[in-house]
Amino acid sequence: MVIIQAKVAGLTRAALAKFVTRARRVSGLRGAVSVLVTSSRELQGLNHRFRGKDKPTDVLSFPAMPGLMRGFAGDVAISAEIAARNAQRLGHTAAEEIRILTLHGLLHLAGYDHERDYGEMERKEARLRKMLGLPVGLIERSERSRRGKGSGAKGKGMSSSPVAPTRSKVGMASRARRAS
Repeated sequence: MVIIQAKVAGLTRAALAKFVTRARRVSGLRGAVSVLVTSSRELQGLNHRFRGKDKPTDVLSFPAMPGLMRGFAGDVAISAEIAARNAQRLGHTAAEEIRILTLHGLLHLAGYDHERDYGEMERKEARLRKMLGLPVGLIERSERSRRGKGSGAKGKGMSSSPVAPTRSKVGMASRARRAS
C-alpha cells in the first residue's frame, strides 16, 4: 500500500506502488509493505516518538513485529520535503529520490543494517540501484560526505546512523529504525 500525503513532482501513487513491488522482488523482501510519503513534521514526530530524536529525517523503516501480522514485512515513512531538497542538491528528480529512499527502507525491512554489516547493505543497495535505474544511493553519498568533511560529518539533509530497533505501535508497524 502506498499513501502520498505530501505531493512530490512527477510521483504518483500507482507509479510508486509499481516500484515498491519491483524493488521488493529484486531485494528478496517477503511480505507486504506500506510506504508513506509525508511531511518533515510527521517524520520528526515519528523520529521523536520511536527513536527519541526530536528532528526531521528523510526515511524511517518500521519492521513488522514477528507474529503480529502474517505476510507483512513492515512500513517505510519518507519526508517529501527532505527528499526534494536532496534531489535538487544531487541533480536528480524528487520522484527518483523517493524511490532511492524507498529502496533503502526496504533493505532495512529485509534485515540489512549498514552500521553493522561491514558493507553488505551498501553493496546490495548499489547493485539494486543499478538494476532499478536509480542514481547514487543513501549509503554511498553519506560515505562521500563523511570523507569530504572529516570524521563522522554528514552533509545537510544526510542520514544519521540507525539505532537498535525498539518495540512500538505506530498504526504503521512495530519496530522503528532510522532507515539510513
